[in-house]
Amino acid sequence: MTGAAPPFGWLGIVRLGLVQTALGAIVILMTSTLNRVMVVELGLAAAIPGLLVSWHYAVQMSRPRWGYGADTGGRRAPWILGGMAVLAAGAILAALSAALMTSHFWAGFAASVLAYALIGGGVGAAGTNLLALLAIRTQPSRKAAAAAIVWIMMIMGFVLTAGIGGGFLKPFSFDRLILVTVCVCAIALAVTFLALRGLEPVQKLSTRRAGSGVDSAQENAAFRVALMETWNDPQARRFTVFVFVSMLAYSAQDLILEPFAGFVHGYDVGSSTQLSGMQNMGTLLGMIVTAIAGTVIGKSRAGFMRAWTVGGCIASASALLALGLGTYSFGADWPLAANVIALGIANGAFAVAAIGSMMTLASAGGTRREGTRMGLWGASQAIAFGLGGFLGAAAVDVARALMDSPAPAFALVFVLEGLTFIVAAALALRVGATRADDARLPSMPSHEFLTVRTGDAT
Repeated sequence: MTGAAPPFGWLGIVRLGLVQTALGAIVILMTSTLNRVMVVELGLAAAIPGLLVSWHYAVQMSRPRWGYGADTGGRRAPWILGGMAVLAAGAILAALSAALMTSHFWAGFAASVLAYALIGGGVGAAGTNLLALLAIRTQPSRKAAAAAIVWIMMIMGFVLTAGIGGGFLKPFSFDRLILVTVCVCAIALAVTFLALRGLEPVQKLSTRRAGSGVDSAQENAAFRVALMETWNDPQARRFTVFVFVSMLAYSAQDLILEPFAGFVHGYDVGSSTQLSGMQNMGTLLGMIVTAIAGTVIGKSRAGFMRAWTVGGCIASASALLALGLGTYSFGADWPLAANVIALGIANGAFAVAAIGSMMTLASAGGTRREGTRMGLWGASQAIAFGLGGFLGAAAVDVARALMDSPAPAFALVFVLEGLTFIVAAALALRVGATRADDARLPSMPSHEFLTVRTGDAT
Protein backbone atom coordinates (compact mmCIF):
# COMPACT_ATOMS: atom_id res chain seq x y z
CA MET A 1 0.00 0.00 0.00
CA THR A 2 1.11 3.52 -0.64
CA GLY A 3 -0.21 6.92 0.27
CA ALA A 4 -0.87 7.64 -3.43
CA ALA A 5 -4.19 5.82 -3.25
CA PRO A 6 -6.80 7.95 -1.43
CA PRO A 7 -9.34 6.37 0.94
CA PHE A 8 -12.67 5.36 -0.51
CA GLY A 9 -15.58 7.71 -0.26
CA TRP A 10 -19.11 6.41 0.20
CA LEU A 11 -19.50 5.93 -3.55
CA GLY A 12 -16.38 3.76 -3.69
CA ILE A 13 -17.71 1.57 -0.88
CA VAL A 14 -21.06 1.20 -2.62
CA ARG A 15 -19.31 0.28 -5.86
CA LEU A 16 -17.48 -2.54 -4.12
CA GLY A 17 -20.83 -3.52 -2.63
CA LEU A 18 -22.18 -3.85 -6.17
CA VAL A 19 -19.43 -6.36 -6.91
CA GLN A 20 -20.53 -8.32 -3.84
CA THR A 21 -24.11 -8.17 -5.12
CA ALA A 22 -22.98 -9.63 -8.43
CA LEU A 23 -20.98 -12.37 -6.72
CA GLY A 24 -23.89 -13.31 -4.46
CA ALA A 25 -26.26 -13.46 -7.43
CA ILE A 26 -24.18 -16.18 -9.08
CA VAL A 27 -23.35 -18.13 -5.93
CA ILE A 28 -26.98 -18.54 -4.79
CA LEU A 29 -27.82 -20.39 -8.01
CA MET A 30 -24.99 -22.86 -7.46
CA THR A 31 -25.38 -23.58 -3.76
CA SER A 32 -29.16 -23.52 -3.54
CA THR A 33 -31.10 -23.93 -6.78
CA LEU A 34 -28.74 -26.32 -8.56
CA ASN A 35 -28.44 -28.42 -5.41
CA ARG A 36 -32.21 -28.89 -5.26
CA VAL A 37 -32.34 -29.76 -8.97
CA MET A 38 -29.76 -32.53 -8.52
CA VAL A 39 -31.53 -34.03 -5.52
CA VAL A 40 -35.19 -33.72 -6.54
CA GLU A 41 -35.38 -33.42 -10.34
CA LEU A 42 -32.41 -35.71 -11.09
CA GLY A 43 -33.12 -38.02 -8.15
CA LEU A 44 -29.49 -38.09 -6.98
CA ALA A 45 -28.32 -38.74 -3.44
CA ALA A 46 -27.96 -35.45 -1.56
CA ALA A 47 -24.32 -36.38 -0.92
CA ILE A 48 -23.48 -35.83 -4.62
CA PRO A 49 -24.18 -32.07 -4.78
CA GLY A 50 -22.84 -31.92 -1.24
CA LEU A 51 -19.57 -33.40 -2.46
CA LEU A 52 -19.40 -30.95 -5.35
CA VAL A 53 -20.00 -27.95 -3.11
CA SER A 54 -17.41 -29.32 -0.66
CA TRP A 55 -14.94 -29.52 -3.55
CA HIS A 56 -15.48 -25.87 -4.43
CA TYR A 57 -14.76 -24.95 -0.81
CA ALA A 58 -11.64 -27.14 -0.78
CA VAL A 59 -10.29 -25.09 -3.69
CA GLN A 60 -10.69 -22.01 -1.50
CA MET A 61 -8.16 -23.30 1.02
CA SER A 62 -5.64 -21.27 -0.97
CA ARG A 63 -7.28 -18.04 0.23
CA PRO A 64 -4.40 -17.20 2.64
CA ARG A 65 -2.02 -17.13 -0.32
CA TRP A 66 -4.29 -14.74 -2.19
CA GLY A 67 -4.62 -12.61 0.93
CA TYR A 68 -0.84 -12.53 1.36
CA GLY A 69 -0.50 -11.40 -2.25
CA ALA A 70 -2.86 -8.52 -1.49
CA ASP A 71 -0.76 -7.63 1.57
CA THR A 72 2.50 -7.48 -0.39
CA GLY A 73 1.15 -5.23 -3.11
CA GLY A 74 -0.06 -5.11 -6.69
CA ARG A 75 -3.36 -4.04 -8.24
CA ARG A 76 -6.41 -5.89 -7.00
CA ALA A 77 -9.08 -4.89 -9.53
CA PRO A 78 -7.78 -7.28 -12.23
CA TRP A 79 -7.90 -10.13 -9.70
CA ILE A 80 -11.46 -9.25 -8.78
CA LEU A 81 -12.68 -9.01 -12.37
CA GLY A 82 -10.74 -12.11 -13.40
CA GLY A 83 -12.11 -14.06 -10.47
CA MET A 84 -15.66 -13.05 -11.37
CA ALA A 85 -15.10 -14.17 -14.96
CA VAL A 86 -13.86 -17.56 -13.76
CA LEU A 87 -16.84 -17.82 -11.38
CA ALA A 88 -19.29 -17.05 -14.20
CA ALA A 89 -17.68 -19.63 -16.48
CA GLY A 90 -17.91 -22.23 -13.72
CA ALA A 91 -21.57 -21.44 -13.04
CA ILE A 92 -22.57 -21.79 -16.68
CA LEU A 93 -20.62 -25.04 -16.98
CA ALA A 94 -22.33 -26.33 -13.81
CA ALA A 95 -25.79 -25.69 -15.29
CA LEU A 96 -24.79 -27.39 -18.55
CA SER A 97 -23.36 -30.31 -16.58
CA ALA A 98 -26.62 -30.82 -14.67
CA ALA A 99 -28.49 -31.01 -17.96
CA LEU A 100 -25.92 -33.48 -19.30
CA MET A 101 -26.48 -35.74 -16.27
CA THR A 102 -29.99 -36.50 -17.51
CA SER A 103 -28.55 -38.57 -20.37
CA HIS A 104 -24.85 -39.15 -19.57
CA PHE A 105 -24.40 -39.12 -15.82
CA TRP A 106 -20.65 -39.73 -15.56
CA ALA A 107 -19.79 -37.22 -18.27
CA GLY A 108 -22.02 -34.67 -16.56
CA PHE A 109 -20.49 -35.42 -13.16
CA ALA A 110 -16.94 -35.06 -14.52
CA ALA A 111 -17.87 -31.71 -16.05
CA SER A 112 -19.42 -30.69 -12.73
CA VAL A 113 -16.15 -31.40 -10.90
CA LEU A 114 -14.37 -28.98 -13.24
CA ALA A 115 -17.20 -26.46 -12.96
CA TYR A 116 -17.13 -26.37 -9.17
CA ALA A 117 -13.34 -26.04 -9.17
CA LEU A 118 -13.76 -22.92 -11.32
CA ILE A 119 -16.48 -21.64 -9.00
CA GLY A 120 -14.25 -22.10 -5.94
CA GLY A 121 -11.27 -20.47 -7.60
CA GLY A 122 -13.32 -17.55 -8.85
CA VAL A 123 -14.98 -16.86 -5.50
CA GLY A 124 -11.67 -17.06 -3.66
CA ALA A 125 -9.70 -14.88 -6.07
CA ALA A 126 -12.39 -12.20 -6.40
CA GLY A 127 -13.54 -12.22 -2.80
CA THR A 128 -10.16 -12.19 -1.07
CA ASN A 129 -8.81 -9.33 -3.15
CA LEU A 130 -12.03 -7.34 -2.94
CA LEU A 131 -12.04 -7.55 0.84
CA ALA A 132 -8.36 -6.67 1.10
CA LEU A 133 -8.98 -3.62 -1.09
CA LEU A 134 -11.92 -2.59 1.09
CA ALA A 135 -9.94 -3.04 4.32
CA ILE A 136 -6.94 -1.01 3.20
CA ARG A 137 -8.77 1.80 1.39
CA THR A 138 -11.56 2.44 3.92
CA GLN A 139 -11.08 5.03 6.66
CA PRO A 140 -11.41 3.66 10.23
CA SER A 141 -14.31 6.00 10.91
CA ARG A 142 -16.26 4.49 8.01
CA LYS A 143 -15.44 0.80 8.43
CA ALA A 144 -18.54 -0.06 10.46
CA ALA A 145 -20.82 1.48 7.85
CA ALA A 146 -18.80 -0.13 5.06
CA ALA A 147 -19.32 -3.49 6.74
CA ALA A 148 -23.08 -3.12 6.72
CA ILE A 149 -23.27 -1.66 3.20
CA VAL A 150 -21.11 -4.28 1.48
CA TRP A 151 -22.54 -7.28 3.29
CA ILE A 152 -26.15 -6.20 2.88
CA MET A 153 -25.61 -5.60 -0.82
CA MET A 154 -24.29 -9.15 -1.17
CA ILE A 155 -27.43 -10.48 0.53
CA MET A 156 -29.44 -8.37 -1.92
CA GLY A 157 -27.81 -10.40 -4.68
CA PHE A 158 -29.10 -13.56 -3.02
CA VAL A 159 -32.59 -12.16 -2.58
CA LEU A 160 -32.94 -10.72 -6.08
CA THR A 161 -31.70 -13.86 -7.81
CA ALA A 162 -33.79 -16.17 -5.63
CA GLY A 163 -36.95 -14.13 -6.15
CA ILE A 164 -36.63 -13.08 -9.80
CA GLY A 165 -34.71 -16.15 -10.96
CA GLY A 166 -37.15 -18.43 -9.13
CA GLY A 167 -39.98 -16.81 -11.03
CA PHE A 168 -38.30 -17.35 -14.41
CA LEU A 169 -37.70 -21.02 -13.52
CA LYS A 170 -41.47 -21.68 -13.51
CA PRO A 171 -42.31 -24.06 -15.14
CA PHE A 172 -38.94 -25.76 -14.67
CA SER A 173 -36.85 -27.12 -17.52
CA PHE A 174 -33.12 -27.54 -17.94
CA ASP A 175 -33.19 -25.13 -20.88
CA ARG A 176 -34.68 -22.51 -18.56
CA LEU A 177 -32.04 -23.27 -15.92
CA ILE A 178 -29.22 -22.74 -18.43
CA LEU A 179 -30.78 -19.56 -19.83
CA VAL A 180 -31.35 -18.05 -16.36
CA THR A 181 -27.77 -18.92 -15.35
CA VAL A 182 -26.29 -17.32 -18.48
CA CYS A 183 -28.35 -14.15 -18.00
CA VAL A 184 -27.44 -13.83 -14.32
CA CYS A 185 -23.73 -14.31 -15.09
CA ALA A 186 -23.77 -11.79 -17.95
CA ILE A 187 -25.45 -9.16 -15.78
CA ALA A 188 -23.05 -9.90 -12.88
CA LEU A 189 -19.97 -9.47 -15.09
CA ALA A 190 -21.28 -6.21 -16.55
CA VAL A 191 -22.01 -4.83 -13.07
CA THR A 192 -18.55 -5.88 -11.85
CA PHE A 193 -16.76 -4.26 -14.77
CA LEU A 194 -18.64 -0.97 -14.43
CA ALA A 195 -18.25 -0.91 -10.63
CA LEU A 196 -14.47 -1.44 -10.80
CA ARG A 197 -13.81 0.90 -13.70
CA GLY A 198 -11.51 3.69 -12.46
CA LEU A 199 -11.91 2.61 -8.82
CA GLU A 200 -8.27 1.65 -8.36
CA PRO A 201 -5.25 3.71 -9.52
CA VAL A 202 -3.52 2.34 -12.59
CA GLN A 203 -0.16 2.36 -10.82
CA LYS A 204 0.63 -0.44 -8.41
CA LEU A 205 -0.31 0.05 -4.79
CA SER A 206 3.17 -0.92 -3.64
CA THR A 207 6.46 -2.18 -4.99
CA ARG A 208 6.15 -5.87 -5.63
CA ARG A 209 8.78 -8.18 -4.24
CA ALA A 210 9.14 -9.83 -7.62
CA GLY A 211 10.51 -6.57 -8.90
CA SER A 212 13.10 -6.46 -6.14
CA GLY A 213 14.96 -9.62 -7.08
CA VAL A 214 12.96 -12.03 -4.89
CA ASP A 215 12.35 -15.38 -6.61
CA SER A 216 9.30 -17.58 -6.19
CA ALA A 217 10.97 -19.83 -3.60
CA GLN A 218 11.79 -16.83 -1.41
CA GLU A 219 8.30 -15.47 -1.92
CA ASN A 220 6.75 -18.78 -0.85
CA ALA A 221 9.04 -18.90 2.19
CA ALA A 222 8.00 -15.36 3.13
CA PHE A 223 4.35 -16.38 2.79
CA ARG A 224 4.85 -19.35 5.12
CA VAL A 225 6.48 -17.05 7.69
CA ALA A 226 3.56 -14.61 7.46
CA LEU A 227 1.04 -17.43 7.83
CA MET A 228 2.78 -18.88 10.88
CA GLU A 229 3.02 -15.43 12.49
CA THR A 230 -0.73 -15.10 12.08
CA TRP A 231 -1.45 -18.61 13.40
CA ASN A 232 0.83 -18.09 16.42
CA ASP A 233 -1.24 -15.10 17.52
CA PRO A 234 -3.48 -16.61 20.27
CA GLN A 235 -6.44 -14.38 19.42
CA ALA A 236 -6.22 -15.16 15.71
CA ARG A 237 -5.97 -18.88 16.46
CA ARG A 238 -8.93 -18.89 18.85
CA PHE A 239 -11.01 -16.94 16.39
CA THR A 240 -10.08 -19.40 13.64
CA VAL A 241 -11.51 -22.26 15.71
CA PHE A 242 -14.68 -20.27 16.43
CA VAL A 243 -15.11 -19.44 12.74
CA PHE A 244 -14.78 -23.13 11.86
CA VAL A 245 -17.37 -24.41 14.34
CA SER A 246 -19.87 -21.59 13.81
CA MET A 247 -19.68 -21.87 10.03
CA LEU A 248 -20.01 -25.64 10.26
CA ALA A 249 -23.36 -25.09 11.96
CA TYR A 250 -24.24 -22.18 9.65
CA SER A 251 -23.67 -24.15 6.45
CA ALA A 252 -24.97 -27.62 7.32
CA GLN A 253 -28.57 -26.67 6.53
CA ASP A 254 -27.73 -24.89 3.27
CA LEU A 255 -27.85 -27.92 0.98
CA ILE A 256 -30.82 -29.63 2.61
CA LEU A 257 -33.30 -26.77 3.07
CA GLU A 258 -34.66 -26.77 -0.49
CA PRO A 259 -34.80 -30.59 -0.78
CA PHE A 260 -36.55 -30.57 2.63
CA ALA A 261 -39.12 -28.11 1.28
CA GLY A 262 -39.64 -30.34 -1.75
CA PHE A 263 -39.87 -33.71 0.02
CA VAL A 264 -41.75 -32.75 3.20
CA HIS A 265 -43.77 -29.68 2.16
CA GLY A 266 -44.28 -30.40 -1.55
CA TYR A 267 -42.65 -27.21 -2.86
CA ASP A 268 -41.76 -27.06 -6.56
CA VAL A 269 -38.39 -25.72 -7.82
CA GLY A 270 -39.49 -22.11 -8.12
CA SER A 271 -41.22 -22.11 -4.72
CA SER A 272 -38.26 -23.66 -2.91
CA THR A 273 -35.93 -21.13 -4.55
CA GLN A 274 -38.22 -18.36 -3.32
CA LEU A 275 -38.12 -19.93 0.15
CA SER A 276 -34.35 -19.43 0.11
CA GLY A 277 -35.08 -15.85 -0.84
CA MET A 278 -37.27 -15.49 2.26
CA GLN A 279 -34.45 -16.82 4.42
CA ASN A 280 -32.01 -14.36 2.90
CA MET A 281 -34.49 -11.52 3.40
CA GLY A 282 -34.60 -12.52 7.07
CA THR A 283 -30.79 -12.54 7.13
CA LEU A 284 -30.80 -9.07 5.61
CA LEU A 285 -33.20 -7.83 8.30
CA GLY A 286 -31.06 -9.33 11.07
CA MET A 287 -27.97 -7.63 9.68
CA ILE A 288 -29.65 -4.24 9.40
CA VAL A 289 -30.97 -4.39 12.96
CA THR A 290 -27.57 -5.45 14.32
CA ALA A 291 -25.70 -2.76 12.37
CA ILE A 292 -28.09 -0.04 13.56
CA ALA A 293 -27.96 -1.25 17.16
CA GLY A 294 -24.15 -1.36 17.07
CA THR A 295 -23.98 2.20 15.74
CA VAL A 296 -26.38 3.52 18.39
CA ILE A 297 -24.57 1.83 21.28
CA GLY A 298 -21.27 3.32 20.13
CA LYS A 299 -18.82 3.38 23.02
CA SER A 300 -19.50 -0.18 24.19
CA ARG A 301 -19.40 -1.55 20.66
CA ALA A 302 -16.70 -4.20 21.24
CA GLY A 303 -18.64 -5.80 24.09
CA PHE A 304 -21.84 -5.41 22.07
CA MET A 305 -20.39 -7.34 19.13
CA ARG A 306 -19.24 -10.21 21.34
CA ALA A 307 -22.63 -10.35 23.07
CA TRP A 308 -24.51 -10.35 19.77
CA THR A 309 -22.22 -12.98 18.32
CA VAL A 310 -23.10 -15.27 21.23
CA GLY A 311 -26.77 -14.27 21.13
CA GLY A 312 -26.93 -14.81 17.38
CA CYS A 313 -25.50 -18.31 17.76
CA ILE A 314 -28.08 -19.14 20.46
CA ALA A 315 -30.94 -17.66 18.39
CA SER A 316 -29.82 -19.64 15.33
CA ALA A 317 -29.69 -22.80 17.45
CA SER A 318 -33.22 -22.10 18.71
CA ALA A 319 -34.57 -21.64 15.17
CA LEU A 320 -32.96 -24.87 13.97
CA LEU A 321 -34.22 -26.81 17.00
CA ALA A 322 -37.71 -25.42 16.35
CA LEU A 323 -37.47 -26.44 12.70
CA GLY A 324 -36.40 -29.96 13.61
CA LEU A 325 -38.77 -30.57 16.52
CA GLY A 326 -41.66 -28.81 14.78
CA THR A 327 -41.20 -30.90 11.66
CA TYR A 328 -40.98 -34.09 13.73
CA SER A 329 -44.18 -33.24 15.61
CA PHE A 330 -46.31 -31.63 12.90
CA GLY A 331 -44.72 -32.63 9.57
CA ALA A 332 -45.97 -30.57 6.62
CA ASP A 333 -48.31 -28.60 8.92
CA TRP A 334 -45.38 -26.80 10.57
CA PRO A 335 -45.21 -23.08 9.51
CA LEU A 336 -42.09 -23.50 7.38
CA ALA A 337 -41.87 -19.99 5.92
CA ALA A 338 -42.08 -18.25 9.31
CA ASN A 339 -39.49 -20.60 10.83
CA VAL A 340 -37.11 -20.07 7.92
CA ILE A 341 -37.45 -16.29 8.15
CA ALA A 342 -36.70 -16.47 11.89
CA LEU A 343 -33.63 -18.59 11.13
CA GLY A 344 -32.48 -15.99 8.61
CA ILE A 345 -32.88 -13.13 11.12
CA ALA A 346 -30.84 -15.03 13.72
CA ASN A 347 -28.18 -15.91 11.15
CA GLY A 348 -27.95 -12.26 10.08
CA ALA A 349 -27.46 -11.01 13.62
CA PHE A 350 -24.78 -13.63 14.25
CA ALA A 351 -22.99 -12.98 10.96
CA VAL A 352 -22.74 -9.19 11.24
CA ALA A 353 -21.53 -9.38 14.85
CA ALA A 354 -18.95 -12.04 14.01
CA ILE A 355 -17.77 -10.02 11.01
CA GLY A 356 -17.31 -6.96 13.22
CA SER A 357 -15.16 -8.97 15.62
CA MET A 358 -13.22 -10.40 12.68
CA MET A 359 -12.25 -7.03 11.24
CA THR A 360 -11.26 -5.74 14.65
CA LEU A 361 -8.85 -8.67 14.99
CA ALA A 362 -7.72 -8.45 11.35
CA SER A 363 -6.26 -5.00 11.95
CA ALA A 364 -4.72 -5.84 15.34
CA GLY A 365 -0.97 -5.60 15.87
CA GLY A 366 -0.16 -3.19 13.07
CA THR A 367 1.74 -5.87 11.09
CA ARG A 368 0.03 -5.27 7.74
CA ARG A 369 -1.33 -8.80 7.79
CA GLU A 370 -4.99 -7.93 7.09
CA GLY A 371 -5.11 -10.03 3.95
CA THR A 372 -3.26 -12.97 5.48
CA ARG A 373 -5.52 -13.04 8.55
CA MET A 374 -8.58 -12.66 6.39
CA GLY A 375 -7.32 -15.46 4.19
CA LEU A 376 -6.76 -17.73 7.21
CA TRP A 377 -10.28 -17.15 8.47
CA GLY A 378 -11.61 -17.46 4.93
CA ALA A 379 -9.88 -20.84 4.59
CA SER A 380 -11.32 -21.92 7.95
CA GLN A 381 -14.74 -20.84 6.74
CA ALA A 382 -14.28 -22.67 3.44
CA ILE A 383 -13.29 -25.92 5.16
CA ALA A 384 -16.26 -25.61 7.53
CA PHE A 385 -18.67 -24.85 4.69
CA GLY A 386 -17.37 -27.78 2.67
CA LEU A 387 -17.64 -30.20 5.56
CA GLY A 388 -20.92 -28.72 6.79
CA GLY A 389 -22.64 -28.96 3.43
CA PHE A 390 -21.42 -32.48 2.79
CA LEU A 391 -22.05 -33.79 6.31
CA GLY A 392 -25.53 -32.26 6.38
CA ALA A 393 -26.43 -33.82 3.03
CA ALA A 394 -24.86 -37.18 3.89
CA ALA A 395 -26.59 -37.23 7.29
CA VAL A 396 -29.95 -36.75 5.56
CA ASP A 397 -29.18 -39.64 3.19
CA VAL A 398 -28.30 -41.94 6.11
CA ALA A 399 -31.30 -40.85 8.19
CA ARG A 400 -33.70 -41.30 5.28
CA ALA A 401 -32.33 -44.80 4.69
CA LEU A 402 -32.98 -45.71 8.35
CA MET A 403 -36.39 -44.02 8.76
CA ASP A 404 -39.78 -44.62 7.19
CA SER A 405 -40.40 -41.03 6.04
CA PRO A 406 -38.29 -38.00 5.15
CA ALA A 407 -39.74 -35.68 7.83
CA PRO A 408 -38.06 -37.25 10.89
CA ALA A 409 -34.81 -37.70 8.94
CA PHE A 410 -34.58 -33.99 8.15
CA ALA A 411 -35.72 -33.14 11.69
CA LEU A 412 -32.85 -35.11 13.24
CA VAL A 413 -30.27 -33.29 11.12
CA PHE A 414 -31.71 -29.86 11.95
CA VAL A 415 -31.51 -30.68 15.68
CA LEU A 416 -27.84 -31.71 15.36
CA GLU A 417 -27.10 -28.44 13.56
CA GLY A 418 -28.75 -26.49 16.38
CA LEU A 419 -26.59 -28.23 18.97
CA THR A 420 -23.47 -27.32 16.95
CA PHE A 421 -24.50 -23.67 17.12
CA ILE A 422 -24.66 -23.96 20.92
CA VAL A 423 -21.04 -25.19 20.92
CA ALA A 424 -20.14 -22.18 18.75
CA ALA A 425 -21.75 -19.86 21.29
CA ALA A 426 -19.54 -21.34 24.03
CA LEU A 427 -16.45 -20.81 21.85
CA ALA A 428 -17.47 -17.18 21.19
CA LEU A 429 -17.58 -16.62 24.94
CA ARG A 430 -14.08 -18.08 25.17
CA VAL A 431 -12.76 -15.66 22.56
CA GLY A 432 -14.17 -12.70 24.45
CA ALA A 433 -13.08 -13.94 27.86
CA THR A 434 -9.44 -14.50 26.88
CA ARG A 435 -8.88 -11.19 25.11
CA ALA A 436 -6.52 -9.70 27.69
CA ASP A 437 -6.00 -6.34 26.11
CA ASP A 438 -9.11 -5.27 24.27
CA ALA A 439 -8.04 -1.68 24.79
CA ARG A 440 -5.27 -1.93 22.23
CA LEU A 441 -7.63 -3.21 19.53
CA PRO A 442 -9.48 -0.82 17.23
CA SER A 443 -12.99 -0.32 18.52
CA MET A 444 -14.55 0.18 15.11
CA PRO A 445 -15.79 -3.13 13.70
CA SER A 446 -15.87 -3.79 9.99
CA HIS A 447 -16.54 -6.42 7.39
CA GLU A 448 -13.96 -8.78 5.94
CA PHE A 449 -15.90 -11.95 5.32
CA LEU A 450 -17.23 -13.16 1.98
CA THR A 451 -19.29 -15.97 1.28
CA VAL A 452 -21.36 -16.59 3.69
CA ARG A 453 -23.86 -18.23 2.27
CA THR A 454 -22.36 -19.79 0.11
CA GLY A 455 -21.72 -19.00 1.38
CA ASP A 456 -19.74 -17.63 1.35
CA ALA A 457 -18.55 -15.95 1.24
CA THR A 458 -17.62 -14.64 -0.19
